[in-house]
Amino acid sequence: MLADGRNFPKRAWLFVLAVAFALMLTPAMADTGAEQQDADKASKVEEEQTDKDPLEGYNRFMFKFNQFFRETIVDPLVDGYQAITPEPLQKAISNAAKNINEPITAGSSLLQGDTENAKKATQRFLINTTAGFGGTKDVAAEEYGIKSRDEDLGQAAGAHGTEAGAHIELPFLGPSNTRDALGTAATAIINPIGAAGSVAKGAVEYSDKRDVIKDVTKGALDPYVVQRDAYEQHRDYQIRNAEPPAGKEQDFPGLNEAPGK
Repeated sequence: MLADGRNFPKRAWLFVLAVAFALMLTPAMADTGAEQQDADKASKVEEEQTDKDPLEGYNRFMFKFNQFFRETIVDPLVDGYQAITPEPLQKAISNAAKNINEPITAGSSLLQGDTENAKKATQRFLINTTAGFGGTKDVAAEEYGIKSRDEDLGQAAGAHGTEAGAHIELPFLGPSNTRDALGTAATAIINPIGAAGSVAKGAVEYSDKRDVIKDVTKGALDPYVVQRDAYEQHRDYQIRNAEPPAGKEQDFPGLNEAPGK
């Protein structure tokens, strides 16, 4: 009842109640809308992740297997190798492994139309194999200034625009992708000795860069994702011959090296 004795109109009460209900409902609707937006974003990220890594389930399993294999088998062997092998001999073994890989670099460079690097790789192989005692000494670089820049069939395909494809974790060999794995397989068929040289070179590089590789994933919430992204960025870096995209820095220093280093 109003001050003058009149009753408050029923329609006015209904209006007040409707306004009050709307005010109560608005925050809830806003929260629901925000939750829906978050859910949509999460769904979109999940879809993009699936497209990027369709073999993620297998890859994570193989990543853990490779990690276990490295920690229990490879790392102790590397520790023993580094402990009993003098540094000059380690350097000689590293040079020899790289020298075996030079013919692959020459062929892959030719496929890209890079005759200059193909010429250098050929010169390096001939000089180091003869004057460098089977490649144990890098005479080509030390005396003739002919620096190396490794190339492989995966890089050649990437240079011609072939997409990396699905990421894949290979048993014992570690991270790769469809394009690079096919390139490795083709190399093994065409040149088994060169493929063996690539494996040896990879083993030596792991020995040389083991601490850097471990630092990349050390303390990471998801080491698998860090390693996967590091590998894909590094391969992209190699395909561009160490030329970073304009205005974009590499996220994993230490793994990437400019040609001739």
